[in-house]
Amino acid sequence: MTDDKQIKLYATHPHPCSYFGDREAKTLFIDPDANISTPVYSELSRRGFRRSGVHIYRPDCGDCKACIASRVPVNLFKPSRTQRKVANRNSDLKARISDSPADNAYALYEKYINSRHRDGDMYPPSRQQFDSFLGQGSEASQYIHFYLAEQLIAIAVTDVLDDGLSAIYTFYDPDFPQRSLGVYGILWQISRCKDLALPYLYLGYWIRDCQKMRYKTDYKPIELLMSNRWLRLN
Repeated sequence: MTDDKQIKLYATHPHPCSYFGDREAKTLFIDPDANISTPVYSELSRRGFRRSGVHIYRPDCGDCKACIASRVPVNLFKPSRTQRKVANRNSDLKARISDSPADNAYALYEKYINSRHRDGDMYPPSRQQFDSFLGQGSEASQYIHFYLAEQLIAIAVTDVLDDGLSAIYTFYDPDFPQRSLGVYGILWQISRCKDLALPYLYLGYWIRDCQKMRYKTDYKPIELLMSNRWLRLN
């Protein structure tokens, strides 16, 4: 990997796992002060790393291998009947791409977390939390704002890599449950990859035994990074 000898890696102490209450986790992360170029970030993504705020990290939990990096080979992707309906249902939305979040992005994020994730470690939301998690992107970051007429109803945060897009996080107005905006955000990014001639959409970690992280295999075929190899599941 380019410049990997100059990159320092750090490991956290064991801490409570975000996905399983009876387990401890450890995280390997890149020196947050390192100047990570897009080519290096892209290679790190191919090796299973993810970004959260300024941190690029990967689980390093010893015998537990539950967190498996996933990506969609977009040119092979075949939407299900339900996914096609979601795309059609949201065909009236307009997407606007920006290098920074809109002024009212935090209000939307706060509403989303308060409605959908009151039982998670992101609750209660705060402006500082939002800024550190989503407001501090990398040079590769983009914010996809979805508007219904002039009303902002969803934002997908994505990073542009050499070989794809990395779906960082999507949040949306919970007052529109019939639109399945989380699903639509992924479908839109798959389409965007095709437009940019990028072969993959990186979806983050698939966790088989965690319901909120299991959805990634709904997008098929999917590739999972297992034993340092990307394996395709149809």
